[in-house]
Amino acid sequence: MQRRLFLTASTAAVSALAAPAAWSQSTPRLTPVKFTLDFRITGQTSPFFLAQQRGYYKDEGLDVSIDVGSGSVASITRIASGVYQMGLGDISSLIEFQASQSGTPLVQAVYQYYNRAPFAIIGRKDRGITNDFRSLEGKKIAAAAVESTRRAWPMVARKLRVKDDYFQWSTTDFASRDNVVVRGDVDGATYFHDSAVSLFARMKLDELSILQYTQAGVNLYGNAILASNAMVTQNPAAVAGFLRATNRAIRESMADPAAAIAATKVREPILNEAVELERWRITRQYIAAADTRSHGVGDVLKRTLEQQVDEVVDVFGLKTRPGVEGIFNRSMLPPMSERLYSA
Repeated sequence: MQRRLFLTASTAAVSALAAPAAWSQSTPRLTPVKFTLDFRITGQTSPFFLAQQRGYYKDEGLDVSIDVGSGSVASITRIASGVYQMGLGDISSLIEFQASQSGTPLVQAVYQYYNRAPFAIIGRKDRGITNDFRSLEGKKIAAAAVESTRRAWPMVARKLRVKDDYFQWSTTDFASRDNVVVRGDVDGATYFHDSAVSLFARMKLDELSILQYTQAGVNLYGNAILASNAMVTQNPAAVAGFLRATNRAIRESMADPAAAIAATKVREPILNEAVELERWRITRQYIAAADTRSHGVGDVLKRTLEQQVDEVVDVFGLKTRPGVEGIFNRSMLPPMSERLYSA
């Protein structure tokens, strides 16, 4: 992949990607796309199911299957292995992955889903945790072993000028995290902010302190839509079609969240609609963050991504520094006019 793809694409390529592929009405030739979520099915990813239910992917000539994930880090290896063509995964983890590889990137980000990473530590006030990160000193914080919020903590620690072991980690799995907080086995836990609605349903909000990483000055891009190198190079029109369909569904989810949650419940009937609507209310704040007003949802600011690369390389002591052009490929994004959203 040419490095110049980050900022420019040829006029011919853009024109080819701008229009949906033509398909025979009598014999549709749908391109199969296996897409992995970062985690389980919830309101966080409802636009993908809205796009699927309303036939937007089929309109683009795609037969999209959506599978649950096992973490935003694992999505990267799933795509790199070739089992999945596209998925949702963490940008910082993608930087680490690319730093460990040589040659053409096996996986690239093609649409920035979370314009800001929804990383947060949520703690119990009765354990002395306040809205000040320094209240975490000496506390016991639960997190999964391989989890992006936990892995990003050293970046917060550096901003605060404290040691990485400022508090004690208690390793647990995602399914047990709420339980250990509610029981008081730990003082708090790491979360994607929107994932914490399950905890909010069991504890009152005024009993908890929410420490968002952005409050510490850590401005990281979060999970992005990723694509394999094979998809990007061999079928960029399919990638562009997937992004058009998803972007359309994101905009419609912003306008009518209830419809998006209803589409998600078709796939996962046990979901609680009220809980998932609240989850989406939080999610949308991270998708359409303040600076998307200048360049639209789904895109990134090159300088901000460069700073994130520098931060990840420095904090984790990576031997090589991946170029932003290989991390984020914006050549298949829908036009900015279709990605602008006013909160």
